[in-house]
Amino acid sequence: MTTNKHELISTFRAGETIRTLLVSLIFLCLCLSSISSEAKKLYKYQDKNGGWHYTDRTSPTAQSKELNVEVRQLNVATKQRVHLDQAGEKHRPEFTIRNDYFGPIEVEVDLSEQTNVRANPGLPRTFVVQPGMSKPLFVIGAIDKYQGWKYALSYRYSLGEPTARHNKKAHYYPPFASYRKFQISQAFNGKFSHTEAQNKYAVDLSMPEGSEVHASRTGVVMSLENDYFKGGTDKQAYKSRANSIRILHDDGSMAVYAHLQADRAQVYAGMRVKAGQLIAYSGNTGFSSGPHLHFAVQVNQGMNLVSVPFEFTDSRSKTSKPKAGQWLSGFTVGL
Repeated sequence: MTTNKHELISTFRAGETIRTLLVSLIFLCLCLSSISSEAKKLYKYQDKNGGWHYTDRTSPTAQSKELNVEVRQLNVATKQRVHLDQAGEKHRPEFTIRNDYFGPIEVEVDLSEQTNVRANPGLPRTFVVQPGMSKPLFVIGAIDKYQGWKYALSYRYSLGEPTARHNKKAHYYPPFASYRKFQISQAFNGKFSHTEAQNKYAVDLSMPEGSEVHASRTGVVMSLENDYFKGGTDKQAYKSRANSIRILHDDGSMAVYAHLQADRAQVYAGMRVKAGQLIAYSGNTGFSSGPHLHFAVQVNQGMNLVSVPFEFTDSRSKTSKPKAGQWLSGFTVGL
């Protein structure tokens, strides 16, 4: 959940170009284009003439109660949202980075293999990339243009500005409906799953599936996952397959709401939401021992996502450090 690692290998000989993109995805992370986007489903239905049809979209015909309809949830691949793109001349390629997150990222690029090549500016180097396509960041060229040359570029990234500083006085409201009350099952330094830097200061709230999840603090939806539908305690299988919403705050910190129900996000990537706004429904997806909401505030430190301490604000504007066993009461936040 900290970084993604990728590698671009290129070999040049006598005008011949061979390029292979090898991708290793090891990150959770998140992007719907609209509220109406659906989790991936396959619909099988039989028409009035007895013919069978398959589609990945609902339709008035497929939804008819008079037809025999089967719905199957499909497994989805982890999304790749950062791309190292090549442009420029064949023997002097230049590289840009495309960032599909709705927030900044820090990217480190290195020459993991090089024969008769050099980069300008030199690598390794880190770049901060805003959403969208960056300007050209570096070029690769042969040291001796009469000799064959070969190189491999590797890159990894972390979400967020490296200079972001979390506002310790920021208010974080209980992330659920005003009429509900839930208990904290695991707090800071929880021994079950809050042992890594990115989760050290996370909080788990025991919430039944389908409970409303509200934004704890105002910000922009940086990314989201909405298509995963399974969960369990097999960390290897489920660690990167939890539905989640990541909200970027004005101070550069990011809140993560995880283990959400499939296909029930109430926001879309790039949308600005206010504290107290309904954003999703709790679930039991990903690495999870039971229905709950995982909530953490993170920043980018040294190309790694790390969680930071925070306090919840109650209806009397008093703050308190989350503790295991503590009951939190929701209340209406002025939108």
